[in-house]
Amino acid sequence: MTIRYSTNWMGPISLNWYRDRGLTTVKTVVLDRDSVVLGRKAGETYEIEEIITRYSCGRIDILGTDNPHGDEINVPPMIDEDWHRFGDWLETFETDDVWTLDQLVELYERHHAKINWFAYSKTLSNPSERSGA
Repeated sequence: MTIRYSTNWMGPISLNWYRDRGLTTVKTVVLDRDSVVLGRKAGETYEIEEIITRYSCGRIDILGTDNPHGDEINVPPMIDEDWHRFGDWLETFETDDVWTLDQLVELYERHHAKINWFAYSKTLSNPSERSGA
């Protein structure tokens, strides 16, 4: 049986996730032309909140098992660029039996850059650990 893997992006979607972790900054912008959308004139300033470092998380879909709907592995947040590189690699990878996330990451990191995971603090725990997933 050939097992195939692919990432399924699921977030974080909310700007609050980034705010709660101190991953946003406020930037002052000066309009270089009138804006109908903002209702402001050229030269006026306004503040926007920007994400400092983007993260992605979700799951790995596993195809080729006896489950007609496939199986899945939860994937905690990692730097966005790492998510895309890891996902691209997974699209080319096959096994004869289902591997765990740890096994997939270990093999990936032997030949690619180490994945930069979001570091949860003791006061802000990993939700997948709380749910037992």
